[in-house]
Amino acid sequence: MRRQLTLAIGVVALSVLGLVYTFASGNEPLLGLDLQGGVSVVLEPEPNPDGSDVDNEVIDQAIEVIRNRVDGLGVREPEITRQGQTVLVQIPGVDDQARALELVGQTAELRFRPVLVEAPLGTDLTTLAGLCPIGEDQELPPEYASGTPTPDAGADECLIAEQTVSTDGIDIDTLLLLGPAPELIEGGDTGARLTGLAVEDANARLQAGWNVALELRSGSPGIDDFNSLASLCFSRSTVCPSGRVAIEIDGGVESAPTIQSPTFERTNISISGNFSEGEAKDLALVLRYGSLPVELTPQESRSVSATLGKDALDAGVTAGLIGFALVSLYLIAYYRLLGLVAIASLAVSGAMLWTIIAWLGDSQGLALTLAGVTGLIVSVGVSVDSNVVFFEHLKEDVRHGRTMRSAVTRSFPIAFSTIVKADVASLIAAVVLYVLTVGQVKGFALFLGLATVLDIVATYFFMGPVVRLMAEREAMADHPGRYGLVPAEEAR
Repeated sequence: MRRQLTLAIGVVALSVLGLVYTFASGNEPLLGLDLQGGVSVVLEPEPNPDGSDVDNEVIDQAIEVIRNRVDGLGVREPEITRQGQTVLVQIPGVDDQARALELVGQTAELRFRPVLVEAPLGTDLTTLAGLCPIGEDQELPPEYASGTPTPDAGADECLIAEQTVSTDGIDIDTLLLLGPAPELIEGGDTGARLTGLAVEDANARLQAGWNVALELRSGSPGIDDFNSLASLCFSRSTVCPSGRVAIEIDGGVESAPTIQSPTFERTNISISGNFSEGEAKDLALVLRYGSLPVELTPQESRSVSATLGKDALDAGVTAGLIGFALVSLYLIAYYRLLGLVAIASLAVSGAMLWTIIAWLGDSQGLALTLAGVTGLIVSVGVSVDSNVVFFEHLKEDVRHGRTMRSAVTRSFPIAFSTIVKADVASLIAAVVLYVLTVGQVKGFALFLGLATVLDIVATYFFMGPVVRLMAEREAMADHPGRYGLVPAEEAR
């Protein structure tokens, strides 16, 4: 009897201490996208130029870059997962969802290019083709005649870009013909070009307007390559006749300052471009964490407003409370005082579950989604099944004339064996779902499995000992009807 009392008090104390720790530490379940609002997008990588699929390693690198960018937004625990050849990005709790989507999918390939010539918008650049020679057997692309921007031009190709310049408060659109990004000094035979890989750090800075301060790496690729280009522009060589260096990101020119010195300190380079504070911070963010190794195209995006998320949460909590209330009424109506034991067992397992969910959310970033709430509600049914199995075994033994103490002693091991087998079957299903699925289905499986394990704990350490303790008292034998049990004499 002392052992039963120790087990029951121990598990109750553990549950209470868990709740005290949770509230004292401020731990709360981390709500997922559908419960607190946010945005999700499915990104698909563009195929390789030869039409083949992008390598898995490249996709993994893209996921890491996206994760760093989203972390830089200050978003708590985003979910970025791979689904075959696509990438699912879920960002909960963001206020500016459009900004987040744009930031996630931005390729952000930065290149330093010499400005070959600046011309009015619509200028036929055919006569300027000599500045950017092509092979003898090749024809000039039609873009030269039309002055159409060529944002997809490679680093080793010339690029036509538009730039808006403000003069005396008037915006003037101009056309820039940019040369290829210079090859790295230490590039060897690889033909590597000066790109954003030379950037070590980037930060938004307010200095006569918002701009982005760059810190380049030492050596090559880095400040040595940039200074080599700057020297050519400062001397206005044929490589850089305008004396200007354009900072191009994803085919657009952010700024194209005139080089005033042949050399620069690696921490004294900035990008100016009439940025707002948010634009400057976003640009610094993507440059700091590097460009995506592959172009990603949004296939499907979904926004969940905070209001809709709150409504979903309220609906889930209401459904859970109604379900719990109905189950409680059923247990009390059918099993009387044993029903109260069953409800207390649910409370014990629920307290432990809440503690674990809150701790995992705070320490491991486990998000509770609507599917997870569904898994928890379903787990209530699993726990009730355990109670019913035990109580029905107990009723059967009492009906066949066993004493209360004997019936409890005999029925609990048999019932517990059945409960474990049934819960193991649920756990197998949960594990299979967790391993083979992604997204919210995985969350459903995780919470269902966790609740199932705690059901076994509550059954063995609380319900069984408490019913044994009750059977030791004369009240249970004298008034079996109060416990939902049918006396032997009435069963005959």
